[in-house]
Amino acid sequence: MQDAGCRIFFNNSQFPILHSSLFCIFAIDINLSNMKQTTFKKIPTGQGWLALSPLIVFLILYLATSIIANDFYKVPITVAFLVSSIYAVTISKGSLSKRIETFSKGAGSRNMMLMLWIFVLAGAFAASAKTMGAVDATVNLAITFLPNSLLLAGIFLASCFISLAIGTSVGTIAALTPVAVGIATQTGISIPMAVAIVVGGAFFGDNLSFISDTTIVATQTQQCKMSDKFKINSFIVFPVAIILLIVYGILGKDVEATTTSESIDILKVLPYVAVIITAMCGMNVLLVLVIGIVLTGIIGMAEGCYDVFGWFSSMADGMLGMSELIIMTLLATGMLTMIRESGGIDFIIGNLTKKISGKRGAELCIASLACLVNICTANNTVAIITTGPIAKDIADRFGIDSRKSASILDTISCFTQGLIPYGAQILIATSLTNECLGHTAISPGSMFPYLYYPMAIGIAVLISILFRYPRKYS
Repeated sequence: MQDAGCRIFFNNSQFPILHSSLFCIFAIDINLSNMKQTTFKKIPTGQGWLALSPLIVFLILYLATSIIANDFYKVPITVAFLVSSIYAVTISKGSLSKRIETFSKGAGSRNMMLMLWIFVLAGAFAASAKTMGAVDATVNLAITFLPNSLLLAGIFLASCFISLAIGTSVGTIAALTPVAVGIATQTGISIPMAVAIVVGGAFFGDNLSFISDTTIVATQTQQCKMSDKFKINSFIVFPVAIILLIVYGILGKDVEATTTSESIDILKVLPYVAVIITAMCGMNVLLVLVIGIVLTGIIGMAEGCYDVFGWFSSMADGMLGMSELIIMTLLATGMLTMIRESGGIDFIIGNLTKKISGKRGAELCIASLACLVNICTANNTVAIITTGPIAKDIADRFGIDSRKSASILDTISCFTQGLIPYGAQILIATSLTNECLGHTAISPGSMFPYLYYPMAIGIAVLISILFRYPRKYS
């Protein structure tokens, strides 16, 4: 962030393991001098709803149908995305070849392809680590040194700490999901609940970390210091985290782990330790995962867990296990690109910003904008980039403290991203869980009832707006 245009680089060396957003934005230019002049097209109501209708089709086809059938496996999410993507291409303007080209460019952008390579390597690492016994060794270590009653709280605390250190929710989920699944299978804890705890804790750091992309974009668009935004966020989310830590302690009081006579093989824990440490040091995401894969091969062959061909086979299984996630990501990105190109985002922003009244109304408008754009992009970083300049204009017009508006933008985007079933975080948590267990054990929707932290921070933001909290910044 050196030049006048405030060039922010989001590259793998700064944000380790997996990036916290679906599109994995690595280089974004934000011209602060032009922020207040940000404009958007006025979209007629009929065309606006038509532009948003592919998302509505997806929500009805996947969420509504699953809720009515009381079964989130009834409609495969890949099919829901396929139908809504075809619909998005069908209703868009222009020649068929042009529409397909727009869809394909969105789905196959450079940043998206980098994200897919990360998915491939993450799958290879997860499978090879599982085959050589790294997951079991790590789980045994946790069960041995943590009281059973603190296992749930321990998972949440570990997720909060790692995400705060590395600044990425998806990276935290990739590192901890296999361990959480292993603990769940040995303790009888609900697997969707264990994975949801990891997802929730991961957003703690995504919201607060100084190296999180959402924190950087929120503070830069609102022109305030990261430390000031951190203080306000702390008032809002720290009480939530402490309450949930107590709740998980209470929920885990009856947890009983399956005792194991196996000795803990520290050597097998090294791949996970190496991935976490190198990620926290800021190493390139792809290199982090490659190091993890190489370590699983060396240790696995040294310990006699598999030969070189067994290692190759486990990696291949892991990569194939990520195929559904890759398909969903491509379809979702293409569909959301069509929504943006058709004016769906402009329609939302234009309609919300004309109904502002008073400071509470202005803050609610900022939160609503970020939330709705996040739903339409499945990307909390892009949501803040899109709405940030408008939020700054609203904040200036109604005398809202820029630190408060930055906090609202960041926290509400984490709330939304933590609950949408087609966001990168939920999708990779689901894929890694099913990969670890070797069968379809959970779906994106099955985690929803257990996503306590994202729900709680959404409520906390609403309270902070309605009751003008924290007072000093309201």
